[in-house]
Amino acid sequence: MSGDSGEPTRGPRRGPGGAAALAVAALVPTGFAGWLVYQAAQGHAQGHPHAAPAPVHTPTASASRPVPSPTAAGRPLAGKVVVLDPGHNNGNQFHTVEIDRQVDIGTNRKECDTTGTSTDAGYPEASFTLDVSRRVRTLLTALGAKVELTQDGDRAWGPCVDERARIANEAHADASVSVHADGGPADGRGFHVIMPAPVRAGAADTTGIAAPSRRLGLAVRSRFAADTGTSYADYLGGGSGMTVRDDLGGLNLSKVPKVFVECGNMRNARDAALLTDPAWRQRAARGISDGIAAFLQGRG
Repeated sequence: MSGDSGEPTRGPRRGPGGAAALAVAALVPTGFAGWLVYQAAQGHAQGHPHAAPAPVHTPTASASRPVPSPTAAGRPLAGKVVVLDPGHNNGNQFHTVEIDRQVDIGTNRKECDTTGTSTDAGYPEASFTLDVSRRVRTLLTALGAKVELTQDGDRAWGPCVDERARIANEAHADASVSVHADGGPADGRGFHVIMPAPVRAGAADTTGIAAPSRRLGLAVRSRFAADTGTSYADYLGGGSGMTVRDDLGGLNLSKVPKVFVECGNMRNARDAALLTDPAWRQRAARGISDGIAAFLQGRG
């Protein structure tokens, strides 16, 4: 140890006699310390209250490694329910009697389902819708949402349009999107979103969902355009990329926010090239997923 001056501190000078005395003195505290150790050991053996060892605190797992919340873990849609409705079914063509059956959609009666359209090369709309819906499911599940499909290639035909709506209603979905591809004029291109009109007729009552469905539709329209780089349909809706309809059972009978998205025109050669490209279908799925996520997080 150094003093304030930085020089070594000097101790007092000692003669030979002093050294012996110091040695004896040094033994006294050593012996006393040993006696104390012995007494402590005896006290511990006899259950002396002062001899109990100090408790050892081991950090708990929660203290050392806090469990992150779902949001912190990158799952912002935890607790949300989404129902995806892949339009049509490849088996419908073999069950024409079943799908031609009329069902009540509130405003009128309509066929249970249809076969959908296809590209000129024969790629079916039903194959497209199921592929994209599965991709959307993967993306939304990664964000924490619970995702249900109205059909996952596991049904021989259908389901009917009224059942498609009922599946989302019974799931108490926070959002539902029906995935389609259009069969428009060959010279028409682009995508559009279909939103429910305010309807109160028979079993149909969309007055409570028309406004949130519009917000969902606008969110999907915006993100789909950004993620795919495709334009709004130029053959309907005045180029706005959206239409409002009161003749679709899947919308009329819905009790939850719901829209249809027509991802492109299968009858147009340039759109068909996109719709049949797996990489583009992934971008389409991303656009739908991003739109749903934005709506559910209040960013629509």
